[in-house]
Amino acid sequence: MAKSNIKKIYHNFIHAFPVIFLFFFAFTGFDFSFFLFGNNYYFNFIYAVIFYWVLKKPERLGYGLIFLAGIINDVVQNFPIGISSINYLLLCAIAAFIRARTLMPNLLYDWILFLIAILIVSSVNFTTLALFFAYPIKYGTLMFSAFITFLIYPILSKFFDTVTIIDLKEENAK
Repeated sequence: MAKSNIKKIYHNFIHAFPVIFLFFFAFTGFDFSFFLFGNNYYFNFIYAVIFYWVLKKPERLGYGLIFLAGIINDVVQNFPIGISSINYLLLCAIAAFIRARTLMPNLLYDWILFLIAILIVSSVNFTTLALFFAYPIKYGTLMFSAFITFLIYPILSKFFDTVTIIDLKEENAK
């Protein structure tokens, strides 16, 4: 009996993994920041999570949950309310557009299109912050951080593919 409950908990955890992962990063404001040559660079994990799951399994992350995660992230990061939500939903729109136009998924194409998507979203984010909220922009930091996020996407994609395969095995075992 207890083993059955543990399997149910494990299955529910694997099935809800994208939502848990998204809200973990939203609530903690967690990103890997590091200093290099006197500048602060970071990986934006939330962009990778949203892009992958909206592109591959859109039924796992609803747009309402993504919007809510953006509001939470704004509060945690001390940004004006709604900025992250707009960025996340723009990233969702780009990923949904790519999903609708893609015939055969390919990691290389997804990776290149992810770079284009994060450049668009980051540009909109920092332009909005600069124009409306007088937020200072460091373009070198912006571009380097987007490039680092781009570089880690294949690793995260392979990890998320593994989670998807585990979830499919759990679904088929039922």
